Amino acid sequence: MSSTASTTDLSPLQPPLALRIGLWVAQTLLFALFCFAGVTKVFTPIEELAQMMPWTGEYSVAFVRTIGLLDLAGGLGILLPSLTRIMPRLTVLAAIGCATLQVFAFAFHISRGEAAVTPLNILLLALSLFVLWGRNGKAPIAPRG
Repeated sequence: MSSTASTTDLSPLQPPLALRIGLWVAQTLLFALFCFAGVTKVFTPIEELAQMMPWTGEYSVAFVRTIGLLDLAGGLGILLPSLTRIMPRLTVLAAIGCATLQVFAFAFHISRGEAAVTPLNILLLALSLFVLWGRNGKAPIAPRG
């Protein structure tokens, strides 16, 4: 009886499967969206970029490229440390960075009268906070070794 109970009991150290899957899905989405945005802002000529994102034509190239690099760093940091299990704590720091970036992006777009683009900022903020919450305490990734 006790052997059956021990095989069916969930370990208190093991987070629920749905939470672990949800975190991996959120991290993958954030990786894809932030990296796509970052690569676009870093490598697309400003004239073309301004047609997609009007604000990019109104600010310095250095500012736009810096935002692109921040996007790229956040996207890579949100997934790769957890995936490789090399310094997975960096995922938590990347989630903080991504969330902070989205708060500023939301305020920036609202101040410019671009409320139509803010739902994406809210979604990215929510996903970043979910990863922060989950990987910081509920379902952390153990480092390699």
